[in-house]
Amino acid sequence: MPNPIKIAIALGGNLGDVPAAFEQAAALLAAGGVSEIRRSGNYRTRPVGCAPGAPDFLNAALTGVWRGGAGELLELCQRIEIGLGRPARHGVNRDRPLDLDLILFGGEIIRGETLTVPHPRALERIFVLEPLAEIAPDWVFPEQKITVKNALSRLRLLTTGRNVI
Repeated sequence: MPNPIKIAIALGGNLGDVPAAFEQAAALLAAGGVSEIRRSGNYRTRPVGCAPGAPDFLNAALTGVWRGGAGELLELCQRIEIGLGRPARHGVNRDRPLDLDLILFGGEIIRGETLTVPHPRALERIFVLEPLAEIAPDWVFPEQKITVKNALSRLRLLTTGRNVI
């Protein structure tokens, strides 16, 4: 059996009953093999890069332990998204009932055709870092060697001109 890997997943959605979709996604991740799941609270955020008039998003983060490959976890996340109403083919920055993004996969750095980990834009997104800091503030982004908590503090400083912890 493969070694356990600590994983972090960002959850987002802005169509339908998003809190229920988050609960179902967590249950399906557990049924699919993710153990020791912890989930942040929900954070309401304005849409980024979406069409004008798009509804606000709810965002959350989930951590857990996975005993498989990153590609297998990505496939599980995609099956869950589709099962909970997201079209298999979808555009970027579209309204959606559920989005699951693999943010961290242990300390691994993966650069593949279908998967990049850590998520390439995680450090630029308060809506990813804020919920993740709630449940995993001391986890480290391996390339930058920065904790989630410090990355959030740095991003807040850059976006607001002041340091908010």
